[in-house]
Amino acid sequence: MPRAATSTSGKPKPKQKSVASVVTWADETELVGLVFELESSASALLYSQYTIGLHAWFLEQVRQFDPDLSAYLHDGESEKPFNISALSGQLVASGKQLQLEANEIYYWHVNALSQRVAQFLKYWLTQLPHSLDLKGASLQIKQVSIAHAPTTYKQLLESSTNKPFTISLSFISPTSFRRKGNHFPLPVPENLFHSYLRRWNDFSAMPTEQEPFLKWIDEEVIIHQHRLESMKVAAGKRGSVTGFTGAISLGLTKAALAKEEFSELFYALVRLAPYCGTGHKTTFGLGQTRLDWVEQQVSRSTQLLTSLLGERIEELTKLFTAQRKRTGGQRTDKIAVTWATILARREMGESLKAIAEDLDMPMLTVKTYVKLARKSLKQQSSS
Repeated sequence: MPRAATSTSGKPKPKQKSVASVVTWADETELVGLVFELESSASALLYSQYTIGLHAWFLEQVRQFDPDLSAYLHDGESEKPFNISALSGQLVASGKQLQLEANEIYYWHVNALSQRVAQFLKYWLTQLPHSLDLKGASLQIKQVSIAHAPTTYKQLLESSTNKPFTISLSFISPTSFRRKGNHFPLPVPENLFHSYLRRWNDFSAMPTEQEPFLKWIDEEVIIHQHRLESMKVAAGKRGSVTGFTGAISLGLTKAALAKEEFSELFYALVRLAPYCGTGHKTTFGLGQTRLDWVEQQVSRSTQLLTSLLGERIEELTKLFTAQRKRTGGQRTDKIAVTWATILARREMGESLKAIAEDLDMPMLTVKTYVKLARKSLKQQSSS
């Protein structure tokens, strides 16, 4: 059970009236999706990879109430039992940064995938802070609502008896998979359902053997329609990925229904998708998924700015990797992507302090890496 937050003096903080006190659910709930309505009191600039800040703010909230859960969410080796979205609303490009408009409303999603996280959210909402602070920007929490209804994995499976002819999935934020050590930016059914099955097997207490189910998916799932677009984005704390956004419609062959337990799991996993997201880096805003065909309206300038950082990180990573291999450098891949991430973010106008905080690195190390990365670039251009 989460413990009460305390002040720096060690005394319990006074309980405040929460804007979300009416939002609640049963204790047995394992899955729930929340949407926060946020208001920016003044115009403010955000760096394009601001989802790192949202991730850090949420985990700090968890740490204040339940340090053990916070440690698990930070360090757990398994799938993460939560995910978050980026902000949706009037974000506009301003130079190399994004701008929050004064008095505008923004929306932010947080989803729980386990009973423990759902219980934390239920308790946290009774003592929710009045604002979300995001490195120079303060967003007032106006309201919290349920976006995806509280449920359990068993209920998802039982409700899968309703079998529509086709289902639609929309990928609201860039989505990507890992395949043979590389990014794979296509919603191939086997990859989609492998992603959902991993979460199901980790958190449902009703695991299914992976190989035969995914073989069935490969043979029996049909893509009826798709509208997709790929883009390069910065992902998590380091590196970049090529992801896709858009929507697809899927269905099953007539023969698929003969394997009843697999067809029921198929529909249960489809219903799981909006809660768990798709692919990797979902705790940093990637892979947000909706169970419907959604036509998105995204500012082209904002999209280009978001892609710019990812493309620059990839370009620099290739340069640094090639150079370190030529000179016999050790830990080539990790160092190259770290240098690339730091230098690209510095080029986008971010402070060394902000970069160091996001990457959990000493400021002196970040300064040194910037110098080494710039020296490496200079050597590349003169050779």
